[in-house]
Amino acid sequence: MEAWKFAVLFFCAFLGGTAIFLVKSDKSKLLKLILSFSGAYLFAITVLHLIPDAYSGTDKGEIGIFILIGFLLQIFLEQFSEGVEHGHIHKHQDGNLFPFGIMISLCLHAFLEGMPLAKDQHNELIFGISLHHIPAAFALASILMQNHFKKGSIIIYLLIFAVMAPLGFYVSIGLSNGTIGGIDAYFNKIMGIVIGIFLHISTTILFESSADHKINTRKMIAVLLGIGVALIGFFAGHAH
Repeated sequence: MEAWKFAVLFFCAFLGGTAIFLVKSDKSKLLKLILSFSGAYLFAITVLHLIPDAYSGTDKGEIGIFILIGFLLQIFLEQFSEGVEHGHIHKHQDGNLFPFGIMISLCLHAFLEGMPLAKDQHNELIFGISLHHIPAAFALASILMQNHFKKGSIIIYLLIFAVMAPLGFYVSIGLSNGTIGGIDAYFNKIMGIVIGIFLHISTTILFESSADHKINTRKMIAVLLGIGVALIGFFAGHAH
């Protein structure tokens, strides 16, 4: 039972969102640094681990197509999520209207990310997904707070978002052990879609959060740390 994976995926998202209740001042600079670190880490594990794994099967020729599908799918989802996956916080003037587009696309995004986790995946992927869900959950909570939702309602919606990646993980376990069906024939294709999503999210985080496309010293350090942590995990894994 991979209970710790469920716990990491769930609590990183949930606690990242509920942190909105502890913030008493503008923490946008800190959020940008966290985003830079998570974006760099996500990009690095995609290049170091996920892409080589996806191309290790017999359907190598089709993987690129599914990577493109994942990339385009993320573009489509962002038409509704408004970039919350990147930690973007937009001002909404809709009173108490619930941002259905943001919530649904964000939950679908998280569910898809949890799908490839059941079959022989590196722990780096668990941490990569969990890391980038922290600012996403924080941004979601911020939007709900701006729309004057009560604290209890915000917590409920955060719980729903936080459970989506573990739910995708749970479904993929059912597929991989035959409880729901067979995943072997589709696993690399699903991974290709997730790679496309990750490539879009990570590169968007790294480039669009920089004014005039210039990276300041703090952000460069955060980026290098993110890549460095991924490299440490990569070489440690190969050492064994």
